[in-house]
Amino acid sequence: MTSLIQADTVLKNGKIWRGLGLDPVQSIALWGGRVLACGTDDEIAALTGPDTTVIDLAGRLATPGLNDAHMHLIPYGTAMAEVDLRTKAAPTLAALLDAVRARAAETPKGDWVVGRGYDHFKLDTGRHPFREELDEAAPDHPVYIVRTCGHLAVANSKALELAGITDDTPSPPGGLIERQNGRLTGLVAETGREPIMDVLPENTVETLVQSIERAGADLLSRGITSCMEAAVGIRDGWTEMLAYQTAHRTGRLPVRVYATLMGDKGRTILEQAHGSGVVSGGGDDMFRIGPVKIFTDGSAGGRTAAMTKPYLGGDPDDLGLLCIPDDEVNAMVMDGHRKGYRFAIHAIGDAAIEQVLNALQAALEAHPDPDRRHRIEHCGWLRPDQMERMKALHVLPAPQPAFLYYFGDLYLTIAEKERVEASHPMRTWIDAGLHPSASTDCPVVEIDPFANLYTMVTRKTDRGTVLGPEHCLTIEEALNAYTYESAYAAHEEGIKGRLVPGQLADVAVFDTDLLTCAPEAILTARCDLAILGGRVAYQRGEG
Repeated sequence: MTSLIQADTVLKNGKIWRGLGLDPVQSIALWGGRVLACGTDDEIAALTGPDTTVIDLAGRLATPGLNDAHMHLIPYGTAMAEVDLRTKAAPTLAALLDAVRARAAETPKGDWVVGRGYDHFKLDTGRHPFREELDEAAPDHPVYIVRTCGHLAVANSKALELAGITDDTPSPPGGLIERQNGRLTGLVAETGREPIMDVLPENTVETLVQSIERAGADLLSRGITSCMEAAVGIRDGWTEMLAYQTAHRTGRLPVRVYATLMGDKGRTILEQAHGSGVVSGGGDDMFRIGPVKIFTDGSAGGRTAAMTKPYLGGDPDDLGLLCIPDDEVNAMVMDGHRKGYRFAIHAIGDAAIEQVLNALQAALEAHPDPDRRHRIEHCGWLRPDQMERMKALHVLPAPQPAFLYYFGDLYLTIAEKERVEASHPMRTWIDAGLHPSASTDCPVVEIDPFANLYTMVTRKTDRGTVLGPEHCLTIEEALNAYTYESAYAAHEEGIKGRLVPGQLADVAVFDTDLLTCAPEAILTARCDLAILGGRVAYQRGEG
């Protein structure tokens, strides 16, 4: 008997992983942008008609489209057009300065030279560049280069002058403007960066849409069909929201986006959002409004994450930075929670996590909502008692396991080994029912999902150091974190994260069987095909 429904697309002859606890199938039928049916090749053949696009997987693995639960799509796309200072592009200080020099040579005098991605720990000098070195490389340009974590940067003299920063400018609350021997080094951290960010050239809606397109296309090439844009408004304010709305309206949004709203003390679009009726949960399957973002501390690698125990080095006051006082965090969270917003608050160190939990608990006690699913972004260095509080409040961790891969060996130089091994405790979070998702915080680290999957399975760094093997996951648990749990963190588990009838037809196809391959082979896996809403959005070797 001929089926009344003929699938738009059928993937057959493969190994289709539908989700944790579900048996793989050979074939899947997609119709109307959703999953229609799963089964054997023979079963799905009944749904194949003359107009059905049939894709032979030839035994390859297909999974739900990956979902990076915390990354920065606009900054990633913007960084792709800036000076590439990542370790693979600029492994030495000389190479970094040469890259700045080369960009300055092709940039009109007086225009900015901006770069991103250096890691002072991995530079041959083991330190940040000095402003005088940037002055020499680009004497006629303001220069601003951002460390890989995004929380520290170095500016040259012209940039500092434009920002009004002098040798006498004090470090602001929650930030650092570094001096040595009474003179500026050029290093700025946390709120100390804001005077420079305020004088950087403003982007237009069109340039931001181009960044969205550029970054989104790269995500699709990795099998990532959804992401959380972790800070809409962080640099260009409401213009970034307008860029997303424009990209969506004009069909230039390559991936599904869950949009976090900047609601920070000095950088916020929350008033405009609320006044425009933009609230958590609004939107559609391509562009949905997510939680409010606040930064409460910095990064562990930059020694600005707020800890209760000092960093290694012997200084008992070296505890990182709390960016906002307790009473202000409490008031911001209470106000947003009362208005119906979800929160996704940046807190890496246990002191910052404590501050956030106190604020969230007060808000939830005043206005109960057991399924609001507030999140703590990163949440890497927490204590067991804080884990229990998260469980009681149903506050979710949104970690980046890839931080251990890229920064694990650096962490061993800033904290005791037992503290490092206890960080990013994926196994404990899962066992506690806290639904940890998986993400990269790109461009803080590479968007590459395979390094993330690898370190979840092995707890190895990029140098092979094993950190806390008791937290190793199975590959299916790791994939679940990258699919279902990322959807759960966005209240979207009902529409995506698994390949079951009725869910969105977002599929990634890989050249490696991640379910059975040796862990080291995960690192060299590649995405062959990405399907978004039932249509091929990326095919390796084409376009």
